[in-house]
Parts: sequence; structure tokens; C-alpha cells
Amino acid sequence: MADKIGFIGVGTMGEPMCRNLARKSGLAVLAADRDEAPLKRLAADGVKSASIDEIATECRIIMLSLPGGKEVEQVCLGEGGLVSKAKLGWTVIDLSTSPTSLARRLYAEFEGCASAFADAPVARTRQAAIDGTLSIMVGGTRECFTRIEPLLRCMASEVTYCGEAGSGQAVKILNNMILFQTGVALAEALAIARAHGVDGTVLFDTLTKGSADSFALRNHGMKAMLPGVFPERAFSVEYALKDLSYAIQMAEERGVPALGADVVRELMERAAELGHGKEYWPVILKAVEDATAKK
Repeated sequence: MADKIGFIGVGTMGEPMCRNLARKSGLAVLAADRDEAPLKRLAADGVKSASIDEIATECRIIMLSLPGGKEVEQVCLGEGGLVSKAKLGWTVIDLSTSPTSLARRLYAEFEGCASAFADAPVARTRQAAIDGTLSIMVGGTRECFTRIEPLLRCMASEVTYCGEAGSGQAVKILNNMILFQTGVALAEALAIARAHGVDGTVLFDTLTKGSADSFALRNHGMKAMLPGVFPERAFSVEYALKDLSYAIQMAEERGVPALGADVVRELMERAAELGHGKEYWPVILKAVEDATAKK
């Protein structure tokens, strides 16, 4: 019997990822989530709703797409978690963004159960998840990567092997740290330009033609900050703070200064205090504007 894929967590990113997996992999997909709404939508693509216990019983390949390390740890290491149910030949793939230390621990735990584990966090936007054009960074053994790469390519246009367990998380976390720091620069530049009577559209359009051009500018700057559109159910300030905390933790563990990351944290915490915690993270612009207004 062909392998079945279990998919735990079908939220903002997980739902479109699970849908692409069901459409492209040729394998049966079972999904679990506390929210029934996405499970009902996924049923149209042949995804079967299941409990975590049912997934553990029926599936040899299990993917996780959860909010963060706390949830991943609970599902894997909590009472009755996946580690306690692990079987010979399992492959567990964590698509969430979790601490590198947790990824390494889970690798060791599943390896001890004769199962494989890979950390494979995803980058890019929800639209990329819908389009199947995510970037996925993978940590684990090269052998495991070779086996799971075709499945990951059902959801991503870029799949990169980063090294041993935890390496995928490290690269993803640092990717986000750089993105957030670039976002701060864009927010500050936009606020300064407007304060001096320079049109923000002129500023950002011109930046795309020079050395300040970036993915962050074209997506987070021009599509969110410039029009002031910061929806909920996107990558919120709260989630961004979670990812940023992992980067700062990595820096502190090795005594590396992370002054830029500290500035981002301060602005994100201020945005949350202003009531924007659940909004799309480029809303940090409002924290900059709030500080400007008080001068």
C-alpha cells in the first residue's frame, strides 16, 4: 500500500500547503486541526479529516505546520505525543518555524525510535503557499532530504538542503531576522520621507531602481506599508516576534551581538502595545509614526 501523508496544522500557511500536497503528490493525505473550517475546505481536494492518533496509526510520513516551537514540542513530546507513537520507518517533517535546539532534540528522539526527522521551515508569503512557490530550507541527513524533496516540491519552487538537523531552522530564522531589519529601514525611510514632504510612492519606486532594492521593498514596503494595508490572518506582529526571539536566542547562546534585532524587537513590541499585534507585521510603520507624532 502506498504511503499516506499526515498533515498536522492547516492554518494560514498549512491549508494551502496541504492542498498543493494533495493535488500534486499522488498520495492520500490525512489532515488534523482544531479548526474544522479549513478541514471542510480541504475535503474538496480529497483530504481526509483525521485525529492525530489516526494519523499516527495510518501514516508513515507526517508533516507539521504549527504556530511555533511550543506547539511542535507539545505535539511531538507531550503526553501521548508523536515520539511516544513513533514506528520503524516513519519520517516526520516539521514545516513550522521552531528553535534550532528543539529541531536537534527531535532529530535525536525520532532517530532513537528508528524514525527520520527533518526540520523544513518555509519562507515567503501566504500567496506563495497558495501558488506552491514557497522556499523551504531543510535540516537533517542528506539521505532523508533526498527522499522528501519530491514531496516538498509539491509546495515549493525552492528547496535547499542546509545541513544537519537544526540547520534548516537556523537559516529560516536568520532569513526572517534580516527581513524584519530591512522592514525597519523601510518604515523609517518612509516616515522620514513623508515628514519632509516627499511622496512615498516616488521614494519606493525610485528605490527599486537602485542599490536599496529588495524583496522586502517590493512586497512588504510597496504592498503593505505604502498603502497602509495590514490585514489579520497574515504573518502577524505576534508571529514575527516569536521568530525574532528565536534569532536573538541563537545570538545569545553564542555571545554574538544582535543590536539590529534588538531594535526590531523594540518596534514590534511597541506596535503590539498600540493594538496591532494580530496585524501583518509591516504595521511596525505605525510604531515609527507614533514615535514621530510625539516629538
